[in-house]
Amino acid sequence: MNPAPGASGAGDPYYPMDGNGGYDATEYQVGITYDPAKGRLDGDTTVIAKATQDLNRYNLDLRGLTVQSVEVDGKPAKFAREGEFELVVTPAEPIRNGTTFRTKVLYGGDPSATPKAGGSENGWQKSKDGGAFIVGEPHSASFWYPVNETPRDKAMFTLTARVPDGWTVISNGREIQKAAANGWTTTSWQERTPVAAYLTTVAIDKFTVDRMALPDGTPVVNAYAPGAEDRRDTGRRLPEIIGFLSSKFGPYPVDAAGGIYLDEDIHFSLETQTRPTYAKWAELITVVHETAHQWFGDSVTLNSWSDICLNECLASYAQWLWQESRDNENLDVRYRAALEIMRGSADFWKPKLVDMGAGQEFRGVYDKGILAVHALRRKIGEGAFARLLKEWPAAYRNANATWADFEAFTIKLSEQNLRPFFDAWFHGTTIPPDAELLPGTLRG
Repeated sequence: MNPAPGASGAGDPYYPMDGNGGYDATEYQVGITYDPAKGRLDGDTTVIAKATQDLNRYNLDLRGLTVQSVEVDGKPAKFAREGEFELVVTPAEPIRNGTTFRTKVLYGGDPSATPKAGGSENGWQKSKDGGAFIVGEPHSASFWYPVNETPRDKAMFTLTARVPDGWTVISNGREIQKAAANGWTTTSWQERTPVAAYLTTVAIDKFTVDRMALPDGTPVVNAYAPGAEDRRDTGRRLPEIIGFLSSKFGPYPVDAAGGIYLDEDIHFSLETQTRPTYAKWAELITVVHETAHQWFGDSVTLNSWSDICLNECLASYAQWLWQESRDNENLDVRYRAALEIMRGSADFWKPKLVDMGAGQEFRGVYDKGILAVHALRRKIGEGAFARLLKEWPAAYRNANATWADFEAFTIKLSEQNLRPFFDAWFHGTTIPPDAELLPGTLRG
C-alpha cells in the first residue's frame, strides 16, 4: 500500500478545481433539516465512494456552510477547509485502492448567504413566499451538501429532508417515504439512475402537487409553487411530451418524471434529473426542451463543460421536432428564414459550439446550435438522422461522452466524411460555406 492524497480537481480545463480525484462516488445519502422561518440548514450527509487509488486524504466540495464533524467508516476523521470550497478529509487510517468507504459529514448554516457567481449559478435561494430552492450549473450541489462536484462522477442520490408541517419538499426521483411528528414532516426521495451533481435539486414550498403516471407506470409528480398553479394544464401534457420524445429518442431513460414549477423570475429553467425546475416564464416548449435533456444531458452526460452542445444543441432541436410534428411547421422554410436574417451577422456566427472557452458555454448553443443540427439532419439524410437520435443516447446511456465521441459516432453511422461539416459548423467562427450551410433539401 502506497497511500497518497487524491487530486483536488477532476480535470475539467474550464473549471480545474471542480470535483476531486482518488475516488468514484457511488451514492449520496443527503439528510437536511431546514426551517424556512430561520433560513438555517442543518445537514447530515453520507457520501459512499470507491477508492481509485490508495488514499491518505481526499477532498469533497462544499461551499460556505460550517462543518461540525467528519467520520470515515464510523471513525472520526480530521478535516480542513482550503480555497473557496475544498473540504479536505484525512481518515484515521489510509484507504486501500478498490475499497468502498463512507464519509459522514455534519454541517450547517445559512446556504443563501454563500457567495455565488451569477449567470446560471443561482446558489441556494429563498422563494418570494419564504420557501427555498436550489438550481444552477455548473455549480449547485456544493451549496447544500458535500459532493464530488464534477459531471464526470455520476452517482445515485437519496434525499431525506425535514421541514416544519405545512411545507412540502420536492426532489429528484421517486418519493419513497413521508412521515409527520412533533410539528415536522420528513420526506425521502430517491433517484437510482446515476445523476450528475448539478442535476440534483431540492425545492421547499407550499406546493400544489399533481400525481399521475406514464402508460408504463412511471410515476409523474408535478409541483406548483403558490402563484404557478395556472401552469397545471401545461404540466398535465408531460405524458404526451414524453411519448413524443420517446418515439424520436428511444425509451425514457430515467425512472420518474414531473416538474417543479416556480413563481420565480430566474432567467433560466434547468433539466434537474427526472423533475426539471421551471422559471415563472416557462412555456410548453420549455417543457419539451427540458424533458429532452433527460436523454441529452442527464442520461448521456457531458465529460467536460466544453462539450455542452451535446446537451443544449440537441435539446434545443427537440423544440423544432415538436413544432414540426404538432404545428406542421416546415423546418426547411424556418431554417432558410433564420438564415436570411442571420447571414450577414458576424456576431451570430462567432460563438464556437465546441471548445468555446470558460464562461462562454451558453453562447450560440440555443440558436446557432439549432441551425447546425438541422443542417446535420439534411447532410446525413432522414434515415441516418433518425437512427442517430436513438442510437446515440442508447450507446452512452448513464455514461459520459465528449463532443469528439459524437462526431466519431455520427461519421461512422452516416458513412460520410463529415469533417468539413463539423469543422465549419461546430468549431468555426464564421458562416459555413454553402456546401455545409445548404446541404440536401436546403439547397432548394
